[in-house]
Amino acid sequence: MKKGIHPDNYRPVVFKDMSNEYMFMGKSCAHTKDTVKWEDGNEYPLVKLDISHTSHPFYTGKMMLVDTAGRVDKFKKRFAKFTDKRDAASSASEAAPSAE
Repeated sequence: MKKGIHPDNYRPVVFKDMSNEYMFMGKSCAHTKDTVKWEDGNEYPLVKLDISHTSHPFYTGKMMLVDTAGRVDKFKKRFAKFTDKRDAASSASEAAPSAE
């Protein structure tokens, strides 16, 4: 491994899955302002996760929609603009008389 490219400030951190409130502890160097009191009575930095192994469809076997930032709606809105233009162009070409 190359020297000097990996962080050296790893510390115990609590990770919290925001979709189901599951928490687990690990080591990380992620910056966070939040803290939480852990089971041992100590206070640790808290890293909030959108999804973890307890809520991911691959591990749970259940398909569920996780849309914390409105990504699905944003995609549908963008894609609707494309389909509207395509539909308008195809209807305009059908309505125009052919010059035969």
